Amino acid sequence: MSSREEKNKDKQEHLESIERNETIKKGFILFLKITIIVLLIILLNVLYTKYISTLGIIVKEEAIYSSDISEDFSGLKVVQFSDLHYGSTIFLDEVKNLVKIINLRKPDIIVFTGDLIDENYKLSLKKQEQLTSVLGKLNASMGKYAVSGEEDDDDFLSILNQCNFNVLDNSSDVIYSSDNSTMTIVGLSSKEINQNVEAAFTNTNPKDFTITLVHEPDSADDILESHRSDLILAGHSHNGQVRIPKIEPFIRKEGAKKYPDEFYKLDNSKLYVSSGIGCSDFNFRLGARPSINFFRLRRK
Repeated sequence: MSSREEKNKDKQEHLESIERNETIKKGFILFLKITIIVLLIILLNVLYTKYISTLGIIVKEEAIYSSDISEDFSGLKVVQFSDLHYGSTIFLDEVKNLVKIINLRKPDIIVFTGDLIDENYKLSLKKQEQLTSVLGKLNASMGKYAVSGEEDDDDFLSILNQCNFNVLDNSSDVIYSSDNSTMTIVGLSSKEINQNVEAAFTNTNPKDFTITLVHEPDSADDILESHRSDLILAGHSHNGQVRIPKIEPFIRKEGAKKYPDEFYKLDNSKLYVSSGIGCSDFNFRLGARPSINFFRLRRK
C-alpha cells in the first residue's frame, strides 16, 4: 500500500500537471486570438485597399483666381478627370456613376488627361460601344477636351471622338465668351508618344488665360521653360496610388517623379495632378482615393 506521503505526492503532481496543461491551453488560446486578429487586420486591409479605396469618387474643388480671367469668364466651371484605366477596377457601372457626378456640377468645360483603357484589358467591340454610349452623356456647355496618355491607342481616339471630345495632342483651341473674350486651352500628348511643346503653343495668344492639359506632370518644366500657362492639369501619377499621409509616395512613375502630389505652385503657374479614377500596375489604392478636380475660375 502507498503511504500517505506518496499519495499526497501523487496528488500534488497531478494538480501541477493540470495547472501546466491549463497554462499551455491559455497560452495557445492567446496565440490563436492574436493570430486571428492579425489575419483579420490583414484581410480588412486587403479588402479596404482593393475594394473600398478604389471606389467612391472624391470631388476636389478649387477656386482659380487670375487678373487674366475676363469678367465674362469669371465663374466658369471646369471639371478634370483622368486615368480611367477602364478594365482595372473601373467598369461600366463605375463609369455611369462618374458621369452622373460630373454632370451634377453642370460644368462649362470637361477635360480628360489620359489613359482611358487599362493596357492589360481587352476591350471588345460591344464593351467599346457601351463605354462610348455612357461617356457620350457627359455634358459641358462650352466644350470637352482631352489629351492622350502612354496607354492610349486607336480605341481612345475612336471613343472620345464619338463622344465629341476635342483631342488636343500637341495643339490648342480658343474658347470665346459671349462678349468675344478669349481663353486658350493647350494640349500635349504623352511624353512616351510624340510630345511636342512648340507645336502645341504655335497658335496661342500669350495674353490669354491659358489652361494646359498634359498627361505626365513632370512635363510642366518643359512647358514653363519657354511658354506661359496659368493652369496646368495633369494625371498619370495617381498621387502615388499607395501612400501614407505626410510621407512621400512609395511609387513614383516615370514622368511623375518630380511632381507626384496633387498641387504645386510653379512661379506664376499652378499645377494640379489628378489622383485618377482607376488603377495601374496593381489594382488597389491606399491614401489616394479616386477623384475628380472641380475648378471655378474667378477674376482677381
